[in-house]
Amino acid sequence: MRAVSGRSSSLRIVSTELGAEVAAPPRPPALSPSRAVDFRRCALLYRFRAVDRLPETPSPGALRGTLVHAVLERLHGLAPDERRPETAQQLARTLLDELDDADRDRLGDDAAARLDALLAGYYAVEDPRTVTAEGRELRVEAEMEDGTPLRGYLDRLDVGLDGLTVVDYKSGPAPPVRGEGRAMFGVRFYALLLARTRGVAPTVRLLHLGDATTLTLRPTPGELERFAGVLRAVWAAIRRAAPTGDFRPNPGPGCGYCAHRPLCPAWDGTPPPYPGWPGIPLPRTGETPS
Repeated sequence: MRAVSGRSSSLRIVSTELGAEVAAPPRPPALSPSRAVDFRRCALLYRFRAVDRLPETPSPGALRGTLVHAVLERLHGLAPDERRPETAQQLARTLLDELDDADRDRLGDDAAARLDALLAGYYAVEDPRTVTAEGRELRVEAEMEDGTPLRGYLDRLDVGLDGLTVVDYKSGPAPPVRGEGRAMFGVRFYALLLARTRGVAPTVRLLHLGDATTLTLRPTPGELERFAGVLRAVWAAIRRAAPTGDFRPNPGPGCGYCAHRPLCPAWDGTPPPYPGWPGIPLPRTGETPS
């Protein structure tokens, strides 16, 4: 599992792909599913997270999600016949023990029971003994024809008779029908990444552990091209804002739980000085950016 970076959490889990710990070096900016969603929701939120890299304290739900992802990554690193429910529960206890007191307090006294419930949801939708995974927490990067850089981490990439399948774990319940499009944004992103790097559009499965349901997407090449157009437009807008830091707030319902609301001008806050976009110097006084 990739590290929990830039957050007030004691849990630090790095990728164990191929049995070796990998610390990711700093990389140039790229569009990921979460950052694309941030920008579409609020450009200033994107700036705070992607450019300023301001720390955020994860919610109890987000921390549980991080933990259950880590459990499942480690579970699928074991031999198939070792992937038993009691093994998953023991892995969860081990990870809980690695947390500091602040994170344990944030999760509450029922942390182990809640994790067990999520793991039960996992075993209700999938038998891990039948899974053949090519990668876990697999970093995939691609660049589109216009130079738009894409980057994402796949929870799991399976291989089988039907080809490649991207599996994405979700610790909450499945969204209502009207919300499926938003929920599928990330998996379309992953499908596009695989199509660009492997030359084939994979099947994508969302495993919702909160209510033990599964959503499956089999995107067509035409659907992926239309989605690529959305990402190109997002990246173009980011690049237009980058030279001067003109990332504007978009007040809405999400402001109530935004960690950066005290810094937002829409709520009488003052953002920190713009640090500049990596690789693009700030314009000199009086200079008009091109």
